Amino acid sequence: MDTVQLGNELYDAQRMARPSEPLTSRFTQLSVMDGYKIQEQIITRRVEDGERIIGKKIGVTSQAVMDMLKVDQPDFGQLTDRMLINQGDHVSMSKMIQPKAEGEIAFVLKHDLSGPGITVADVLRATEGVMACFEIVDSRIRDWKIKIQDTVADNASCGVFVLGDRLVDHRDLDLFTTGMVLEKNGQIVGTGAGAATMGSPAIAVAWLANTLGELGMSLKAGEVILSGALSAMVPVAAGDNLRMTLAGIGSCSVRFD
Repeated sequence: MDTVQLGNELYDAQRMARPSEPLTSRFTQLSVMDGYKIQEQIITRRVEDGERIIGKKIGVTSQAVMDMLKVDQPDFGQLTDRMLINQGDHVSMSKMIQPKAEGEIAFVLKHDLSGPGITVADVLRATEGVMACFEIVDSRIRDWKIKIQDTVADNASCGVFVLGDRLVDHRDLDLFTTGMVLEKNGQIVGTGAGAATMGSPAIAVAWLANTLGELGMSLKAGEVILSGALSAMVPVAAGDNLRMTLAGIGSCSVRFD
């Protein structure tokens, strides 16, 4: 098993919008750490292509998804500037494979966070503010037939993301109870609250900082951190319009064509 070659394969799959067969069906001994090595090769290729890392995302934050993937912890992926879609703009389906949308709370950092030992209080002190966010996940693994090793290798199934137009002071909020309503074409298709992400989105960000610390990485001032889905993933198709509203934070919208 060559992790560089597999990273190149998934990078090409993303660029050409074509699926790959599950890695775990071809390499039964693939570990989560192997997956992160593959992910790093994807990021290396994207940076070589002129992309800039602007943040991180946390995935597998709900107990239901952990149970599905038979794991007891989340995973993470890296965000680049070309993944960012402007508020109210469109996502081209021709550049996606099998996208699904998630409503999330995004953190914007004003200070670095370097684990281990990061607490929720540390996260809140290091945060500039929070924003409403859509993450459009898009697995390069055919038919979403993923195990945790597959999604880790595939940069945590990162696709693109959309930030709302307001950065809100988190000190005025209870992130645990912050409620979300997600609409698709005017119909409510999801509701949730901050507690859906590991008990609180700030807990999820602390987990990320500590996990990165074990890998010799850190979160940087100015980075955007997507803290995890507040409700189930919503499949999308060309012509769909999505809007999500977070109590006390604001809204975010995106359309697909």
